[in-house]
Amino acid sequence: MSINPSLSLLQEMAVFVRVVETGSFSEAARQLDLSPSAVSRAISRLEKALATRLMQRTTRKLRLSEAGEEVFKRCREMVDAARSVMEISGQHTQEPEGLIRVSVPKAVGRFVIHPHIADFLRLYPRVDVQMILEDRYVDLIDDNVDLTIRITDRPPPGLVGRQLLPIEHLLCATPRYLAEHGTPQHPHDLLEHSCIYLGETPSDARWKFKQGSKTVTVGVRGRYAANHAGVRLDAVLQHVGIGSLPYFTARHALEQGTIVQVLAAWSFLASYHGGAWLLHAPTRYLPPKLRVFIDFLVERMALEPTLGKPERQA
Repeated sequence: MSINPSLSLLQEMAVFVRVVETGSFSEAARQLDLSPSAVSRAISRLEKALATRLMQRTTRKLRLSEAGEEVFKRCREMVDAARSVMEISGQHTQEPEGLIRVSVPKAVGRFVIHPHIADFLRLYPRVDVQMILEDRYVDLIDDNVDLTIRITDRPPPGLVGRQLLPIEHLLCATPRYLAEHGTPQHPHDLLEHSCIYLGETPSDARWKFKQGSKTVTVGVRGRYAANHAGVRLDAVLQHVGIGSLPYFTARHALEQGTIVQVLAAWSFLASYHGGAWLLHAPTRYLPPKLRVFIDFLVERMALEPTLGKPERQA
């Protein structure tokens, strides 16, 4: 079987990848130094050759069809492979370069990733980073990001990556708040306290605990709810109540003694749990800029083994 028809479409495939990555025919045309009409004709030729519609085009947004998503994955692998071929001759001297767009949950981005970005930028002067802080589900293709960090027990189907750190939650309050209102000895004692919780769904006010084989669920109440861990930490520091916090958010305040852990003998089973995974689309040709960024963050997290959860005392 001849491969000539496939080879003749390589340019159209590369144009298609750029259109999807930029989300715009005009921006793809600008980056490729083509006219918008030339880009449109390239996509039309590819669709005609494949006998399928690859994307829905509106005045506001481009959306891939089901077939378009599969074609994009294959075409992007082809483009990544081509870049890899071009890098072979200079793989030991060429610096990673380009923009990395990474989506990160707000608190993880602020407390875990952001503190290391300045060092990364100094190490790799030709790499730029755009960190997108969002707690919503982010799709790598639809949202045009290279990497995403998700809190999960395992990587979702269709993505691969590395676990950066475990995520453990605990309850905290200031010594002043506890001196004024008492220290809970059992989860049911929380009914007498002002609790600071996530507040996105009704289940966020149902706190679950485990101690050995015992499990307890308590419907807590409070005058303040906030869907950002940094804000809840600040509220705890202002003596508003007992707050639920990921350990990486509370760590420094705990070490300084400005807050203390509440109900430390119980495990707090938060719905927002698992590990922080740095994920990307599966490919054999990971661009150098992404490879060094992933390795950098994995190495940094390894230097702080208790960032995600505290060391347990023997």
